[in-house]
Amino acid sequence: MKTLKLFFTRGLICFLAIVTLSLEAFSQSLPPFRMYRSDKTIFSATELPKTKPIVLIYFDPDCDHCQKLMKELFQKIEAFKSAEIIMVSFKPIEEIAAFEKQNNTQKHANIIVGTEGTTFYVRNYYGLVTMPFTALYDKKGNLNYSYRKETSVDDLIKRLKSL
Repeated sequence: MKTLKLFFTRGLICFLAIVTLSLEAFSQSLPPFRMYRSDKTIFSATELPKTKPIVLIYFDPDCDHCQKLMKELFQKIEAFKSAEIIMVSFKPIEEIAAFEKQNNTQKHANIIVGTEGTTFYVRNYYGLVTMPFTALYDKKGNLNYSYRKETSVDDLIKRLKSL
């Protein structure tokens, strides 16, 4: 009986270690998301270029912290020319369209804005509780850094330049 208990305990420890390592590896890659753009087309992660770093921002257009981030990001947008910026929200398409109009995102070919609606796939993938959330991925789609609270745009620019 003691041998069986020891065998079971070791097996459980190995299983938990494998699950933990798998989850860590999963969270280090770009999520295979899909979102609706304001023109009602679907954009998915598979459409992202494999030749540019990716800046993924999960945001709420009504959030004060998100608005502060967007204001600073758009003031320094030239520093992001070498990256693809993906902005994902959960808000309705109408609010996304208003956000795009207000921030004139269409004039930047490297910015894609959309909503995941109530699927909350991206939100659950990262386990988000607060916004904005920003993740920086290299050209291969590997996570370089993430900001779970306030995003420092200057730090983001510095990290982007080092990729």
